[in-house]
Amino acid sequence: LDDMILNKSDGFPTYNFANVIDDHLMGITHVVRGNEYLSSAPKYNRLYEAFGWEVPVYVHCPLITDENHKKLSKRCGHSSYEDLIDQGFEELVEAFDYRNMSKSPAVFDTVKLKWMNGEYLKAMDFDRFYELAEPYIKETVTKDYDLKKIAALVKTRIEIFPDIAEQIDFFEEMPEYDNELYRHKKMKTDPEKGLALLKEVYPLLEEQEDYSNDALFEMLKGFAEEKGYKIGYVMWPLRTAVSGKQNTPGGATELMEVFGKEESLRRISAGIEKLS
Repeated sequence: LDDMILNKSDGFPTYNFANVIDDHLMGITHVVRGNEYLSSAPKYNRLYEAFGWEVPVYVHCPLITDENHKKLSKRCGHSSYEDLIDQGFEELVEAFDYRNMSKSPAVFDTVKLKWMNGEYLKAMDFDRFYELAEPYIKETVTKDYDLKKIAALVKTRIEIFPDIAEQIDFFEEMPEYDNELYRHKKMKTDPEKGLALLKEVYPLLEEQEDYSNDALFEMLKGFAEEKGYKIGYVMWPLRTAVSGKQNTPGGATELMEVFGKEESLRRISAGIEKLS
């Protein structure tokens, strides 16, 4: 090792000199930092020994990079731990142990992090999930629906809590949508067939008193069997009419249970009018 420069020509101490004194005066016992600083550890140790001070315990962590193998930095818009909490990630499991860290650089994969977070949400006790999800649901849905039913629909479909808004916005207000949404090759339906189906099934839904998911499904299944329709041929136009969206957190009858009879019929009626 070369002799260390302790003071610069302007009289100010070098960073390494100031750093050791500062850490000692603050009673620092453990230093956790990136392994790019590993080469400076012997220099620090010489200073500690020269002063007769106890050398702290060093933990040098492998570099954490983004997907392009560039070092993570706030300057490049990478998240801090607090940012991740704000973004709706669940708290991390208390299983971290620095002894298990690999010496190689690690890629911070946000796609994998979101997936893993989603798995924890799926496995979470429902009451705990609802407690955490309720504020996000209330931000989007102000109408008098059973919010627990909405929470049950999204529980397995989100990865982080802010995902809830785009999943459930149609409960609050019917979005503008294109009639082409009624077209579905696999279900063998299109806007014209969708219109005929909605007209056909509307009177049955008017007569139906029990708007629970099971009762609605049984009634519509019986209707489909009687007419020789595939169940998807019946459900696709109904789900489109009540949601106005291609993807929803539940099927037609699950959504109708949340909406209730009056709102379901109002939306289906509006769908008939739109298609006409």
